[in-house]
Amino acid sequence: MAEALADAVAAIAQEAGRLAFTRWRTDFRRWDKTPGNPVCEVDLEVDALLRTRLTALLPDAGWLSEETVDNDDRLTRGRLWVVDPIDGTRDYIRGREGWAVSVALVEHGQPVIGVLDCPPRAAVFRAETGQGATLNGALIRAAHRTELAGARVPSEALPKVDRDLVAVYCPNSIALRIAMVAAGEADLVATLRWGHEWDIAAATLIARETGAEISDAFGQPLAFNTRSAEAFGVLATATGLHGAAVERLRDRAERYAAR
Repeated sequence: MAEALADAVAAIAQEAGRLAFTRWRTDFRRWDKTPGNPVCEVDLEVDALLRTRLTALLPDAGWLSEETVDNDDRLTRGRLWVVDPIDGTRDYIRGREGWAVSVALVEHGQPVIGVLDCPPRAAVFRAETGQGATLNGALIRAAHRTELAGARVPSEALPKVDRDLVAVYCPNSIALRIAMVAAGEADLVATLRWGHEWDIAAATLIARETGAEISDAFGQPLAFNTRSAEAFGVLATATGLHGAAVERLRDRAERYAAR
């Protein structure tokens, strides 16, 4: 039953991905919801498709999406869809490949199904609790690493204090960056700001199921379907690297969180 549900979720994410891909690199309306926070009409179209299909799949589940006004009713639900219709909108608008449709089913505060559908790269990441994670149907595993020096980090430019790390390809989508750690393509992803559950819900499960370690910026466990639907930062690492990463980032996390 669980596998059949995951298959259905993946099919819906694929349908949403096809819609977004069809509109990608075409002329569509775009604007800023707030300064520096872009959105486009395709975000809204994909959001509407996902809500219709996923709600039909599980009518009792609540709904949390970047492009839908939040409703406290979700807090009373045992199950919740957590969706980002286009994670990485900035790359989507610019015609770059670093975006994906992100869909997670959360039960009692934790994701149990997660799908990232990235049509530009023909990549589908998928995970179910206790069943491992796959990329295009093949099982993936996070890398094992214990030393920060030489760790691969998706980044356009590393700060001077982190020059012992190695910058690699950096999609705008935080979910795809976390998936890179899950697939052994990167060793460390960290953000030091308040972020939303819809950005990371699906990727969190994908990372966990590959042996990657994932937490908030302070190394604390992530929870979902919280009242604020936010956490301070995310830290995803290769197996064995998490403790060292938490220690390196501790002072910065405390400083930024206090702002």
